[in-house]
Amino acid sequence: MSDTSPTDPVAELFEAQRDRLRAVAHRMLGSHADAEDVVQEAWLRLSRQDTATIHNLAGWLTTVVGRISLDVLRSRQARPEASYDGRLPELMVTVDDGPAPEDDVMLADSVGLALLVVLESLGPSERLAFVLHDLFAVPFDEIGHILGKSTAAAKMLASRARRKVQATERPTVVGREQREVVQAFLAAARRGDFEGLLRVLDPEVRLTADTPEGVVVILGATQVAAGAQLSAGAAARERAVLISGLPGIVSWREDGTPLSVIAFTVAEGRIAAITLVTDPARLASIDLPDPV
Repeated sequence: MSDTSPTDPVAELFEAQRDRLRAVAHRMLGSHADAEDVVQEAWLRLSRQDTATIHNLAGWLTTVVGRISLDVLRSRQARPEASYDGRLPELMVTVDDGPAPEDDVMLADSVGLALLVVLESLGPSERLAFVLHDLFAVPFDEIGHILGKSTAAAKMLASRARRKVQATERPTVVGREQREVVQAFLAAARRGDFEGLLRVLDPEVRLTADTPEGVVVILGATQVAAGAQLSAGAAARERAVLISGLPGIVSWREDGTPLSVIAFTVAEGRIAAITLVTDPARLASIDLPDPV
């Protein structure tokens, strides 16, 4: 619900921008509720501003939304244990028998998950630079102004983010390199090889876990590697799968009940993001293959 007044000229100008601002905030934050909060805060700041001093209202509002979103992302990094209100998207699990022609249709439908996961894996500054420039055509000098960096630095951040995104979008099938990186991670986890885990994890890797307590996020290679060591060895049986087009693995307990589903996003030869489901109710809702 908007607190703006339809008879207020400034409010009318803001309302004309609301949908675009909400789209920017949602791409930045991945949460509809957080995006709504950011847009409402932008309106409150505008209502306290002398609008006669604003020469480009759309640009001013984009800057404000970008800065508020950046603060939210940085706050999340400082509180990686925080639970998120949004659920993970639906996961489609198929046996990974290598690429087949009919895989193309299924994988085309999975780009949304791959993009969502890799956006979540970007650092706050990378994500802002990529989202604003590549998705909303905001000039780099304005992005640099939001970040407090030079135009060249903003370009570099967007370029680094773009490489990560393109690494997930370019393949139409899961390639040998992606499978090898995942297998190296799993082997290192089973051995308790902390250094081996760090070698295959992006320093800013993001693990998103759907647990019985809710969706929990863990950030950074050190934290993810430590957790992978602790959880290794709990599964009695495992099977390589594709999870919405991403390489992954399903694990079962000795009695045949599902233990976990894990999807990996591999970018530039390292694991940039991990999606983990351990919630029994969520696992029961996924159509899983039989254990091998």
